[in-house]
Amino acid sequence: MGNESPNQRILRIGHRGACGHAPENTLASIERAIALQCAFTEVDIQRTSDDELVLLHDERVDRTTNGRGRVSELTLPDIRKLDAGSGQTPPTLDEVLKATNGRIGLILELKTGGLAYDVCATVRASGFTQPVIYASFLREELQHVRRADPDAQTMILFTRPPANPCAVAARLHATHIGLRFDTVTQPLVTALHNEHLIVFAYTANRPAEISRLNMLDVDGIISDFPDLV
Repeated sequence: MGNESPNQRILRIGHRGACGHAPENTLASIERAIALQCAFTEVDIQRTSDDELVLLHDERVDRTTNGRGRVSELTLPDIRKLDAGSGQTPPTLDEVLKATNGRIGLILELKTGGLAYDVCATVRASGFTQPVIYASFLREELQHVRRADPDAQTMILFTRPPANPCAVAARLHATHIGLRFDTVTQPLVTALHNEHLIVFAYTANRPAEISRLNMLDVDGIISDFPDLV
C-alpha cells in the first residue's frame, strides 16, 4: 500500500519510531517514521540514574541494546556506550525534540512513575511546535501531566478496556484512548466517540488487522510498519 491511507481521516502513527524498519526508539527509526509521512511517532521515555530522560522501552537494556542492566541504574554516559542496532545509541528526549521539531508529532509514553513533570518541562523548554500527546498505562502519571500542563493532550492506554473506559477517561481528563488492536469493537469506538474521545489502536502490523481497524472507524493506527496504514 502506498503513502495514502484508504481512510484519509485515520492517522498513520509509527511505533517506537517505525521499528519494523529500523531499531526501536532510535533517531534512525524516527527518521523512517518521518520519511513514511506519519502524523505521529510513539516513543518510550525512561529515566537514568543521573536523572536524564532517554528513549528506552524495557526496564532493562538487555533486549534492545548490546548492554545489560536496569535503565534506572545506568547513567547517561553508560547509555551513550550502548549499541541499539545499526550503530544507533538510545537518544535523550531533548535530542529527539530537537531532531523532530516542525517535522512530526510525538506520542511520549511515560513508562515509569515520576516522569510527568520533567517530561512536560523538557517539552515546554524545547519550544516544540508539533502536537504532543502524553501517553501512559499509569493513571497517576496522566494526572500529574494534567497538573503540569492543563492544556496537554493525554492518552490513557488499556491492555484490556475496563468496564467503563469513558468514566476512567473523564476522571483523568484524557483526550485520547489507546486500545490494543484486538480489543477494539465498533460499539466501544462509538461509545468513546460519543464522549468526544479520540481513539488510537496499537500495535497493528498485519494487513488484515489494519483493514479491520479501518472499518471500525478508529482515529489512528499505531504500527511497526506504518507504511501499511
